[in-house]
Parts: sequence; C-alpha cells; structure tokens
Amino acid sequence: GNEDVGQMSAWYIMSALGFYQVTPGLPSYTIGKPLFDKVVMDIDGGQFTITAENNSPENIYIESVTINGKPLDANLSFDHREIRPGGQLHFVMTDRPVKS
Repeated sequence: GNEDVGQMSAWYIMSALGFYQVTPGLPSYTIGKPLFDKVVMDIDGGQFTITAENNSPENIYIESVTINGKPLDANLSFDHREIRPGGQLHFVMTDRPVKS
C-alpha cells in the first residue's frame, strides 16, 4: 500500500541513524537515539560519519551530541549545510536522564 510516497520509510531510515526531519522539505534535522554504533555515508561533499559512544539497549539517553566537533544548539537540531561537505555527528549515550 501507499506509505506516504516514501516518507514513512525515509523517516525510519533517518531516525535509525539518530536524526530526522521534523518537517519534510525543510533542511533542518533534530536528533534521536541512533540504532547503530557507527555509520559512514558517502554524500556529495565527502563522507559523513555518525558515531554513538556507549550505545546499547540500556543506554537510551543522550549525554551529549556534537556535529563537526561543536555541541548542538539548545533545540538539539542542525542544518543540512552542516553535513553536506561531510563531517561527523557524534553521540555519547548513557543509562541516566541528563538534565539540561
């Protein structure tokens, strides 16, 4: 059947990587818990690597997250232009909620 012209499967793949678009079509992403310890994607500008330190079924909370070495803003989001040339999204996971 129709699964929203691919949007549902695109959301799942991106969410499994640890980030997704809240509003399809806008070049902004928010974060979630990655399913994988490491993913390397070839994109137009180079390679974009996603790493999740201490990733496990028990460690469901994000202790910290950086993109290209910089902490994410208070909204825990980033723009597509930050990944287009390649780079790294790095998560540190923990089993305890983190107060911000």
